[in-house]
Amino acid sequence: MRKPLVAALFALVIAGAGVAPAVVAPAPAAASTYTSVSAVKADTKAAAPTLQAVSLAGTVALSNCSGSVIRFPNSADSDPALVLSNGHCLETGFPEPGEVIVDQASSRTFGLLNSAGTRVATLRAGKVAYSTMTDTDVTIYQLTSTYTTIKNSYGISALTVQDTHPTVGTAITVASGYWKRLYNCSIDGFAYRLKEGDWTWKDSIRYTSACNTIGGTSGSPVIDQATGKVVAVNNTGNEDGETCTVNNPCEVDASGNVTIHPGINYAEETYQIPACFTTGNKLNLSASGCTLPKP
Repeated sequence: MRKPLVAALFALVIAGAGVAPAVVAPAPAAASTYTSVSAVKADTKAAAPTLQAVSLAGTVALSNCSGSVIRFPNSADSDPALVLSNGHCLETGFPEPGEVIVDQASSRTFGLLNSAGTRVATLRAGKVAYSTMTDTDVTIYQLTSTYTTIKNSYGISALTVQDTHPTVGTAITVASGYWKRLYNCSIDGFAYRLKEGDWTWKDSIRYTSACNTIGGTSGSPVIDQATGKVVAVNNTGNEDGETCTVNNPCEVDASGNVTIHPGINYAEETYQIPACFTTGNKLNLSASGCTLPKP
């Protein structure tokens, strides 16, 4: 799980876990743009999508992770803004397997970044709208500011979450507000189940090797370079070649076969989230089409 050591150990003590997460390495040089051969799977007869430059605008830096200000296709400018990060970045510790947290008070702060990675504001949460590490690895904070306030005050627009399933071969950028760094690669494939320690996630995105994310990139938005929309949230990678241990997730297929990809990193899809937020950006886990785990 991609979070700094000190903050992670604190979270583990609170959560009662007995394992240590990844250590943060010093901030490396600019991310490689190499894409592995496995990513080149598109039909050569099909027109390639027009790619756009992805920046850090709308990303945020947490005390221990990365995140982004997000909105959904049906969000209104007057709605309270939301911040997306990982479940394992929650300030009160890792949610236990099967645990779902909703409407939990929070006054957590986030450093809002512009396109150059400069911190332009401090945003504050009013609550944790939703958090879990079951089936997915996500925390969504509701802020005390609206989208209009953030746009008018700082010139920053929220990133829109795509509400359809991503596809293999899509060119993506993992945008880390913690490190103020962009990682460019492609979607290599999908893991039917991704198991790490006591947690299991469904239908996870596997990156090509160029997205060599490190501690602190947890919670970064994964952005489709063709649309500029968020398709996933970065969360983990196999660091040591171990099998199904913390910081060493394994893939489990529908038949139960286990494989590992040492050095390869992963993200959790977000297309299923918009259906669970209705008018006013209010969480409704009983809404039609909402498949997120319930408390």
